[in-house]
Amino acid sequence: MKIFAINGSTREQSSNGQLLNAIAALYTDTFELEIFNGLTGMPHFNPDVDNDTPPEAVAALRKMIQDADGILICTPEYAMGVPGSLKNALDWTVSSTIFSHKPTALITASSVGQKGHAALMETLLVIECAIPEKSRLVIPFVKTKIKDNIISDPSTLSEVKNVIHSLINTVKLRQDD
Repeated sequence: MKIFAINGSTREQSSNGQLLNAIAALYTDTFELEIFNGLTGMPHFNPDVDNDTPPEAVAALRKMIQDADGILICTPEYAMGVPGSLKNALDWTVSSTIFSHKPTALITASSVGQKGHAALMETLLVIECAIPEKSRLVIPFVKTKIKDNIISDPSTLSEVKNVIHSLINTVKLRQDD
């Protein structure tokens, strides 16, 4: 099973990057996790060039999403909303419909997170991601729960495992169709 993970943070040592590294370590025997840290390399969304030959970075992102069995997005909340670079990348996928019915999980890990999570959920539902309630999680005060690529808080670890198991089950249901 191949899971494509999008790190919604552009910081090199972000909590969300550490969370994705922790998940990759926990599930090495279950799936291959490819982590995308390329948000800063995405051009600004422009409908005039959103066609059959989009910019190279856009084409590469679309292919990685298309080739994955499931998608995991881990993102912070910025100013009570979705990080602009993540929203920009998602905007490049709308016309391609590659997210349509794609098994997806969303973890918003931030200081607070609820408003950014809700806003991003609206986008993911519009692009028709297959994202059941059990594949959604907000981790507030994330810096107190993850350190050195390890989820140190037992409750958070349990919640993350529940989300990942939901994603795996959603992928398996889609593969059985």
